[in-house]
Amino acid sequence: MPSSILLSCFCFLLIYTFSTPSSATILSNETDRLALLAIKSRFHDPSGVTSSWNNSVPLCLWTGITCGRRQQRVTKLDLRNQSIGGDLSPFIGNLSFLRSINLENNNFHGDIPNEITLLFGLETLTLTNNSFSGTIPNNLSHCSKLIEFNVLQNNLQGEIPEEMGNLLKLETLYFGENQLTGQLPASIGNLSALQVFDVRANGLSGTIPYSLGQLRSLYYLHLGENNISGMVPLPIFNISSLVYLFLPFNRLSGSLPRNIGYSLPKLKVFSISSNNFTGHLPYSLSNASNLEKISLSENYFSGISIDFSSLKSLSLLDLGQNNLGTITGNDLNFLTSLINCSKLEVLGLNDNQFGGVLPNFIGNFSITMSSLAIGGNQIYGSIPPGIVNLVNLASLGLEQNQLSGTIPQGIGKLKKLQILYLYGNSLRGSIPASLGNLTLLNKLWLSSNNLKGSIPSSLGNCQNLMELSLSKNKLTGILPQQILGISTLSLVLDVSDNLLGGPFPSQLGNLKTLIALGISGNRFSGEIPSTLGSCTSLEILYMHDNSFNGSIPPSLSSLRSIEKLDLSSNNLSGQIPKYLETLSFLIYLNLSFNHFEGEIPTKGIFNNKTGISLAGNERLCGGLVEMHLPSCPTKRLKKSKTPHLKLIIPVIVSCASILHHHFHSKKEICTKHFKFVAHGRTISNGFLCGAEQGY
Repeated sequence: MPSSILLSCFCFLLIYTFSTPSSATILSNETDRLALLAIKSRFHDPSGVTSSWNNSVPLCLWTGITCGRRQQRVTKLDLRNQSIGGDLSPFIGNLSFLRSINLENNNFHGDIPNEITLLFGLETLTLTNNSFSGTIPNNLSHCSKLIEFNVLQNNLQGEIPEEMGNLLKLETLYFGENQLTGQLPASIGNLSALQVFDVRANGLSGTIPYSLGQLRSLYYLHLGENNISGMVPLPIFNISSLVYLFLPFNRLSGSLPRNIGYSLPKLKVFSISSNNFTGHLPYSLSNASNLEKISLSENYFSGISIDFSSLKSLSLLDLGQNNLGTITGNDLNFLTSLINCSKLEVLGLNDNQFGGVLPNFIGNFSITMSSLAIGGNQIYGSIPPGIVNLVNLASLGLEQNQLSGTIPQGIGKLKKLQILYLYGNSLRGSIPASLGNLTLLNKLWLSSNNLKGSIPSSLGNCQNLMELSLSKNKLTGILPQQILGISTLSLVLDVSDNLLGGPFPSQLGNLKTLIALGISGNRFSGEIPSTLGSCTSLEILYMHDNSFNGSIPPSLSSLRSIEKLDLSSNNLSGQIPKYLETLSFLIYLNLSFNHFEGEIPTKGIFNNKTGISLAGNERLCGGLVEMHLPSCPTKRLKKSKTPHLKLIIPVIVSCASILHHHFHSKKEICTKHFKFVAHGRTISNGFLCGAEQGY
């Protein structure tokens, strides 16, 4: 019995010893508390997230703080997504038990303090999406336990330290979207545990180190949007663990290895667009059955022999802007293999010199397809009617081909369309009224075809339209007022080079946010509507080659953003408004071949000979010497002299009294001319009144 009591007492003392903080622990805890208060003093915390960081709240209960169970030391600092600003204090180095720092999605700025390299137990350092600047600390390799280092989306500069290659436990390394320069250090190849390496969107140059091919655990590699050149080392294409490979927007060259589809069996995303790659697209890609996204656009690839039918997970295929076609009828044969790609959403084949006819089975492509781009080729024949079966299309581009025939009436079924490009073909017939069903449409380009008939008023239903181009067709009739009621029409309205006529609708003033308006080369007549002055966002205004008459309305003085204005080849008359010289952004002004007269202003755009054209206005005078126009007649009595007025006015008053009884009905008209005399005009103007009335 006494022995059992003794054993119980011993156990109690043991538990008490290990559960009660020692004086050393309390002192260390105080070190952490003081360090955190010093760190907080550099914060800008508008939401009061760190308000609990005070003396009345126990340290381990502070917001964003996690302590170790045994020694009650701070092991984790997590203030992600809190909109905290300021800089990171060097006192961060005093939190010697820290294993994890996460400050992502805040507003921190300034340097990453070098003292952070004193945290020898640090495993995770996440500073994503802040504004940290300066360089990456050179001694970061002292944090030998570091597993994740993420500084994505900051303003870091300088080079990636060679010492990064000493962090042998690193699994995740994000340097993307900074301002880093120099070359990729070859020492990165030493990081045998590395799984994610991201340096996208920096200013890196040089070549890809051969040593990167040693990263046998790598599954995510992103080197895109830099200035990296040369060939991709072959060992990189042999990293069988790779799932995501991004190399776009560089200056890489060479060809793809023939066995790429076998050596990268796990590949899901393959993006190498906007480089200088050449050669044939390897047939072995047909065997990379896990591929979901292939982006090879803007290179110099020639020839395509891939069988896509086995790529069941393919959702994006972008082959645009290469040299894959031969301008022959067989170029599009590979499309048959895409019918089995039931998850395909985006297909880009534009600008490839493809020839042949678009097959009607294109309508059997995946019902999930949202974007189809085949523009800029040599495709002929008609638009296949089956295309209207792709009811989830948001973007359809068939522009700049040799398509003929009519626009399918059923196109109105594509109610999710936001972009429709059919310009630069030989399409004929009328514009289908069913286009008015496409209420989500924001870009409609039908220009440079052979379309006839009137513009359907149903287009006014497209209340999300931002760009409308119908130029260079043979459209007749008037411009429907309904189109001018589309308040979202803010970028382009171009109906130039058609056969449209009649007065231009005054509803034009509704387009207050429109940037570019082109109505030139038509048969519009009447005066320029004064409501045009309400289009205060206009930067480009082309109204030339019509039959507008009258003067330039004063309301155009409100077009303070105008850069290019062409009113040439109309029947406009009167003086050139002086306010045109105050339009400070105006760099091109063409008023030639009208009937303007009088003195040319000399300031602003009129002081730029290369930016102005006034030819064909025979009654203009003055202006720059380089214009070689006649001088304007000198005005008489330029100075108003009060003594002369004292003599003139009594004479006028006497004459008026004598004539009062005989010409009473003419008094009001002549009095107006007397007022001109008082403003310094020559007195003969006063007598002209009598002459004009048969005096």
